[in-house]
Amino acid sequence: MRHLIPSHDHRPSDDPIFALNREATERKAAGESVVNATVGALLDDEGKLAIMPTAARAVREVAQEEWAAYAPIAGSPAFLQAVIDDLFATEPEMKKSAVAAATPGGTGALRHAIANYLEPGQALLTTSSYWGPYQTLADEADRKVETFRMFDEAGGLDVAALDEALGGQLARQGRALVFLNDPCHNPTGYSMSDAEWRAVVERLAAHAEKGSVTLLVDTAYFAFNPRDPRAFLAHLRPLLGKAGLLFAWSASKTFTHYGLRVGALVACVPDDKERAATAAALSYSCRGTWSNCSRGGLAAITRLLTDPAMRAACIEERARLTKLLSARVHAFNEHARPKKLVYPRYEGGFFVTVFADDALARAQRMKDAGVFVVPSKGALRVALCSVAERDVARLVDALAG
Repeated sequence: MRHLIPSHDHRPSDDPIFALNREATERKAAGESVVNATVGALLDDEGKLAIMPTAARAVREVAQEEWAAYAPIAGSPAFLQAVIDDLFATEPEMKKSAVAAATPGGTGALRHAIANYLEPGQALLTTSSYWGPYQTLADEADRKVETFRMFDEAGGLDVAALDEALGGQLARQGRALVFLNDPCHNPTGYSMSDAEWRAVVERLAAHAEKGSVTLLVDTAYFAFNPRDPRAFLAHLRPLLGKAGLLFAWSASKTFTHYGLRVGALVACVPDDKERAATAAALSYSCRGTWSNCSRGGLAAITRLLTDPAMRAACIEERARLTKLLSARVHAFNEHARPKKLVYPRYEGGFFVTVFADDALARAQRMKDAGVFVVPSKGALRVALCSVAERDVARLVDALAG
């Protein structure tokens, strides 16, 4: 007799990206020449994790009592305030209205948003290209994922498609939760322009007059934006107090400590009573899922955000890593354009997506040749963050083959 509930009886046992990475790693260990563009972590040119020394030192220097003790359910107040201060350094009105809860990485923040801003059976709305675990998180919460076409014929964000899909969702559900991963979108690498952000906010504000509209900005990669990472926040000001504003903040990429699992969901709520209710709901969700986060991890990240010398050192170290990544992005664009590869505007970020009708077959041919990417329907996700600049030409040749 099977005891799992039927809806959970045939779930996959392994994430396909991790499975591909494992195969690439095993073949490389056996002596094969491999280019592994599956890993969603920044590696140096020798294939090792690119770790910020100051962040590593902060983790080492956390007292053993901090590691051993429980953290407050919603996270330590110092950590929550440090995240709010960091995220809204240029936006005092958002900072004043913000409330946050600590989560295990940005993934935990996404989970809390789905559970608290949609009823069971309802769907979140996001771009047609999106990070696969959005679907997993929705499944686990008995919610769904609906999408709108991400790119229009000119290659820009399809704001008209968003507008239409959002209107339809509000009519069916009475509420909408929109996930936008920007800047440095995973998996396409696309960063929205100022004009696109203004157009999106205009449509969200218009729909918010008809029903509950909440925007979640997944900021997982924003610190590696080659442009001002907080510039988009200024465009969100018209939504304050009209639509819900959420931010999934993650220390994983920002401080190159993915396994520390430190993140936060931040909500901007101008009304005092609603802000208190939001804080209570997020704290309740923490208790009902993971109970609390790693106190030592929260302490280390708090120090990195608030200690002036450490903060300055991290900014410098991150700038060097951004330069490393930008060199790979430049090399990719230089090699890909003559090969006529079709992909979105790519200025920076861990990933880029190459569109291909034969994506699954092409990925298999590439894998046979020792070049690993992640296939999906009509596209190949390329984790340039894990590819040395010297290997970019080989990678592009394989993509074009």
